[in-house]
Amino acid sequence: MAATRIGMEEKLSTSRRRFMLGAGGLTFGIATGLADLIASDGAAHAAADRQIAMNAWVTLSSDGTVYIMSPATEMGQGSLTSIPLILADAMDADWKRVRLIPAPPNDKVYGNPRFGNSMYTAGSATVTGYFTLMRQFGSQVRYVLMDNAARHWTVPLAEIMTEPGLILHAKSGRKLTYGEVTAFATLPEKAPEVALESLDKSRFRLVGTDVGRVDVPGKVNGTAQYSIDVQVPGMIYGAILREPMEGAAPERIDDANARAIEGVIAIVPLKYGIGVLADSPWTAFKAKNALKVTWSRKATGWGHSTDKAFEKFAAASGDPNRKGIAWETKGDVQAAMSRAASVFEGEYRADYAYHAQMEPLNSVADVSPAGDAVEIWCGTQSQTTAVAAVANALGISEAKVTFNGMLMGGGFGRRGHRDVEFIVDSALMSKVAGRPVKVMWTREDDVHNGRFRPIYVNKLRAGLDGSGNIIAWHHRVVCDRVLSFMDPVRYATSKGRDNIAMRGTEIPTYDIADQLAEGVQEDTGMRTSPLRAIGVGQNAFANEVFMDEIAAKLRIDPVELRLRHLKQAPRARLVVQEVARMARWGEKRKGRGLGVAYLDYSGTQVAGVAEVSVDGSSGAIRVHRFWCTIDAGVAVQPDNIIAQTESSIVYGLGLALTERITIEDGTVKQSNFYDYHVPRMKDVPELQIKLIQTPNHPTGAGQMATPLVAPAISNAVFQLTGVRLRQQPMLAERVQVAISEATAKNA
Repeated sequence: MAATRIGMEEKLSTSRRRFMLGAGGLTFGIATGLADLIASDGAAHAAADRQIAMNAWVTLSSDGTVYIMSPATEMGQGSLTSIPLILADAMDADWKRVRLIPAPPNDKVYGNPRFGNSMYTAGSATVTGYFTLMRQFGSQVRYVLMDNAARHWTVPLAEIMTEPGLILHAKSGRKLTYGEVTAFATLPEKAPEVALESLDKSRFRLVGTDVGRVDVPGKVNGTAQYSIDVQVPGMIYGAILREPMEGAAPERIDDANARAIEGVIAIVPLKYGIGVLADSPWTAFKAKNALKVTWSRKATGWGHSTDKAFEKFAAASGDPNRKGIAWETKGDVQAAMSRAASVFEGEYRADYAYHAQMEPLNSVADVSPAGDAVEIWCGTQSQTTAVAAVANALGISEAKVTFNGMLMGGGFGRRGHRDVEFIVDSALMSKVAGRPVKVMWTREDDVHNGRFRPIYVNKLRAGLDGSGNIIAWHHRVVCDRVLSFMDPVRYATSKGRDNIAMRGTEIPTYDIADQLAEGVQEDTGMRTSPLRAIGVGQNAFANEVFMDEIAAKLRIDPVELRLRHLKQAPRARLVVQEVARMARWGEKRKGRGLGVAYLDYSGTQVAGVAEVSVDGSSGAIRVHRFWCTIDAGVAVQPDNIIAQTESSIVYGLGLALTERITIEDGTVKQSNFYDYHVPRMKDVPELQIKLIQTPNHPTGAGQMATPLVAPAISNAVFQLTGVRLRQQPMLAERVQVAISEATAKNA
């Protein structure tokens, strides 16, 4: 019943040796096979005589094929290719001979150091987290191969060099393929110590080149496998009518109409809703919609509405009795404010936003007849979390969960929650059915049961000296709690600091001596989540629009004000200066305005300029062009970084202008793309992206441009109209109101 896995072209034969992680560090050891490290699905290998597992990441075949583990999940961002590429570069492998294998769930071996050594793909932290490890492991493999060749030829190791897939001894003209070394190779008991070369571009063969993502051909020709494509013999279908909010469990269920539908197999009461089992997905959906349920009114979320919450949050943002939890502290803000020549204030807001990933949530599970084991097929941002959640739900050990990781049709944080409820759904339903079950969510399910970017109210204050320099910066955030809901385990160690909600309040690169970012959490009972760019999407909007407001009050050019406060950051200055040059900043456009934004996002330097127009009658904003510069250090796949940046901008465009979830009495009002408006092709501006490559440790690229879009648009609208927009999304009706109010004020 195993489904075909992406990137897995050949079945591995039994290995003689492997690399393993021990208490004392990286050591070599004897093993009988790779069953605990490498899944064995896929097409049969063509009679390989010998294979050696050089370490837990690399297996070398006598025919020259190099198998490399890929630990990150693939959701369209290219990680399946990027991480193995780094390792292949370090071991000087021939990329044409490399085959990629999704790594099995094993945090101790394949975990990302940026996430406490857990297998978690999020936050644009994959390349930056694995980069040094992959270079180390690849360099060790290369060293061991060279050492074996030197001993085989009885020559000094210093005389050995490599070319892709080859070991060379220049003095004698001898050479060996990597595959040929398997005939006589022995592995040391301890991993060799290797010195990593500098990050200069000349030191790399593969890193910095565009080899082509391995997942793209299958997506183009239709052979790519997502969990929604999985078919298992004997499989039936499930749908879930979930409680409208957390804790609103079903009290009374009338399922008569649902049971009467032909093809319905069973109705399954659950703690959080009602499941339907049927012979087709459409029957399951129809029966789900026919259920009549009375929900418990004990849940916190009843009575919650977006409009009321904004006013409540705004009051809390200015209430000195509501103590915030410090996120970032530098110097003494209060003392600096007291000696400031002037103090400016601003308030900014953001609505709930939905992930809108193209593939609705789904999963397949096959629980054993005895209920003591399960096989799952799913797309998830954390392999090990999925295994743990399913094991916990079924009351079995994690060793009894067979995991098949699939491509994801978008994640953006939605498939990264610790409870992965959509995967647990399939396991619970399969246990009841006694056969494989595919649980699928409709788009309406995906919207109604969404876990949203929370609503925000940001209160900012800036203190300036007599020369107009910013000397103090206070950023206070009031929003729904996020981390405590989406990952209680991480939250338990956070000391109340919400890493998801507060990211982006810090401004590490601006030269401002005294800073304080603090958060006030409101428990509204709503389901919340990280969303592409997490808290940075709103917090940077507040920072960068506020920075523009300060520039306007000081009558200073917005680009100049930013550069004035980036004197100690040459990389930051360069992205700002270059994007201004690209956009021909300062050149007037009839009927159009330009707005700029800059961001240091976890070390990645990004800047953007938007060119906009505003329809005076409707209030609709049109973005005609968007320029962006990005410096993410060493660019592993340059074209892919540009593609991700383009994607980030388009995603940010929807959040900035049209995407909004509204809540009334705790219930989501939107249903589908007809009332949750994502950008269409006609809405996408002309994009010009410049990648600035620097010899610095690589930082993220997958979502770094998303937070630039909204502030750049808001600032451009101000330049054009003199009207300041301080809430995301900048809906046409909101623009109309703002223009009318400004007109009345100036009359």
